Amino acid sequence: MTSSRSWVIVIGLALGVCVSNGFARFAYGLILPAMRDDLSWSYAQAGWINTANAFGYIFGAMMALALIQKLSPARMFSIGIVGTSVFLLFSGLTQDFWTLTLWRVLAGVTGAPVFIAGGALAAAMFPEDPRKNALAIAMYFGGGGLGMILSGTTLPALFEYHEATAWPLSWIVLGVSSLLACPIAIWAAMNVQAAPRAIQKPLPLPVRQMTGALVGYGFFATGYIVYLTFIVAWMKEQPASFVMVSLVWVTIGVGIIASPFAWRSILAKYSSGVPLALATFAVGIGTVLPVFWAGAVGLFLSAGLFGLAVFIGPSSVTSFSRKNLPQAAWGRSVSLFTLVFAIGQTIGPVGAGWIIDFTGKIHHSLLFAGAILALGALAASCQRPLDARRP
Repeated sequence: MTSSRSWVIVIGLALGVCVSNGFARFAYGLILPAMRDDLSWSYAQAGWINTANAFGYIFGAMMALALIQKLSPARMFSIGIVGTSVFLLFSGLTQDFWTLTLWRVLAGVTGAPVFIAGGALAAAMFPEDPRKNALAIAMYFGGGGLGMILSGTTLPALFEYHEATAWPLSWIVLGVSSLLACPIAIWAAMNVQAAPRAIQKPLPLPVRQMTGALVGYGFFATGYIVYLTFIVAWMKEQPASFVMVSLVWVTIGVGIIASPFAWRSILAKYSSGVPLALATFAVGIGTVLPVFWAGAVGLFLSAGLFGLAVFIGPSSVTSFSRKNLPQAAWGRSVSLFTLVFAIGQTIGPVGAGWIIDFTGKIHHSLLFAGAILALGALAASCQRPLDARRP
């Protein structure tokens, strides 16, 4: 396979994260204020809708963990991205709270296998070149940035000109866009040559030795999702114009796309929890920055720092798995990390929503998230390579 074709495949795989994360999870932060206004939700209810997606992610991650040795990563990826696209579309066809909850749960169930299988496929690219491999993994996760740019340039304007009642159309637009991305993403998944095979014997994971990374990643998930769920609602409270909301959201997306190039040396160098610790700490600073630095400058610095670090968390645990475990165990390791991640995500949105409803202040949720992320950085910094000879 030529190098140029390999990079095209990486970009195609990244469309999976664009759909499963950029659209199916992150874009809700843009839609939440409109849904809350139109449907008269509390912040706890608004947070619950993203928590519902995270509950689905738990089931999807458990399913992927069980099937990763029986179903090829390419097939799991393909089924998942089509399912996620369909459930995004369905989310725009109801105003019933519990029906919407169902579609958000199912989007999580199908989104987790996309994220997991795509990560295993990306980890199999450039097996003989650590720097290219680290870049390929980070570029794969950078697909979430593309999803944020696309949603950030369209949804705020949609709500500005058509008001809160346009939120069903926003889900339909995301669903149709996702379906259009499916053929390219599926082609890429089917053309990864060195992907782990289902016929390989399952290998046990040294879970106890991975505690620092697992705990750190769980706290990372709990904290980061609060920012993406409520930062736009906080901006609206200031108030901020739809142009400012769009620019901040796009800044996060640009940061995500640029992050592989900023972090590739660190990802290539370390086999320990250092990359995860640094990324979690940076996300924490980005989360609390707008609380302490009011105004546009603080917001843009917050968005840029958050974007540059947020997908380095998943990149770092995928790279950790590749560096410390045999290839046959990569899929199971990424599945386990994603399960921990999903559990963390269930706590963040609804917990932060309760804090907002209790205190009446959205910025208290950002401070809560920052504290959680600081604990995550501390836990990840304690993770050593599974082979003590590594740096």
